[in-house]
Amino acid sequence: MAFSSGNSGGPMSEINVTPLVDVMLVLLIIFMITAPMLSHKIKIDLPQPNPNVQNPDNPPDPIHLQIRQDGSLYWNGTPVDELGLKVQIADVGRLTNQPELQIDADDAVQYEVVARVLSDAKGQRLTKISFVNSN
Repeated sequence: MAFSSGNSGGPMSEINVTPLVDVMLVLLIIFMITAPMLSHKIKIDLPQPNPNVQNPDNPPDPIHLQIRQDGSLYWNGTPVDELGLKVQIADVGRLTNQPELQIDADDAVQYEVVARVLSDAKGQRLTKISFVNSN
């Protein structure tokens, strides 16, 4: 019976696991060092609710601004041009108890028209603005 010494010159069928173990140990050390650094707490100063603030008993009716596909504007169902809209928004901006401005923009309206309305509202310091969909 003849025994083989393993020097047959063919491909080696055993996997060398030493490099794999080295890489795993290096990764383990890296994670052991970086994990405690990632678990530190971040202090955030959140505003606290004021129990003394009273909501108004009867808030003003919301303003419905409709922007149609062709860019035409309707303030509570009444057609208005851009200059008239700026005047209306300025009047609302002067009020202490501002009503909510509900913008109903058509799906196909150009964003430029909506952006101008939002810019005008921001310029007059309107704080209650929402988007609605009447469809």
